[in-house]
Amino acid sequence: MDFMAQLVRFFQDGGPFMMPIALVLTIGVAIALERYFFLAKTNWRNRRDFNKLMPMLSKGQLQALQKELQGPKSAVGHIFRGGLARMQSSRRRQDVEFAMEEGLLEALPAIERRTPYLATFANIATLLGLLGTIIGLIAAFTAVANADPSEKANLLSQSISIAMNTTAFGLMAAIPLLLVHSHLQDKTNRIVDNLEIAVVKFLNFVERSQATKPAAATPTKSKF
Repeated sequence: MDFMAQLVRFFQDGGPFMMPIALVLTIGVAIALERYFFLAKTNWRNRRDFNKLMPMLSKGQLQALQKELQGPKSAVGHIFRGGLARMQSSRRRQDVEFAMEEGLLEALPAIERRTPYLATFANIATLLGLLGTIIGLIAAFTAVANADPSEKANLLSQSISIAMNTTAFGLMAAIPLLLVHSHLQDKTNRIVDNLEIAVVKFLNFVERSQATKPAAATPTKSKF
């Protein structure tokens, strides 16, 4: 109870800028939670579909792969679907690569969305804290100017202590947001790296299939 009372008093003594900082912190926490669960779900679905689709691709089971790609909704499934669709008309590595890069670019916005806002909100919280402190100090010195000389020192110290609450709260909001932003950015980069690895593995299969095609005794009709 004492901690909660001190926390409430700290918030009340901070002045009018405490509410905007609290609002920024609340929005930042909401975005962080949404991004964390979205990225965790995306990573799990990509890993699941990659482990399911890659053995089919390695064995050249393109019909089974095409059938399986009708179901997955993950980014890996979307990228593989684009590459396999292009293979129906051309098996040149460059053509398939362009199609898969298009699928990758379509998947990236959903993965990278809103995470940069966390760093922006951290900066806003810090600046709001500094602004609140400066305005509080201006008001404190203005009030002290007309106060009794015997009370000036005490009144000034109390006013400065209250004004500094805003800076403290701004930093308390900014530091966690920056840490969460760094963590989510790392998860995002790992997901993007894994997607790029999946693209390379698919393209390597296309190149191997092209290399072995002339060695075939008779040309085989495309299954697509």
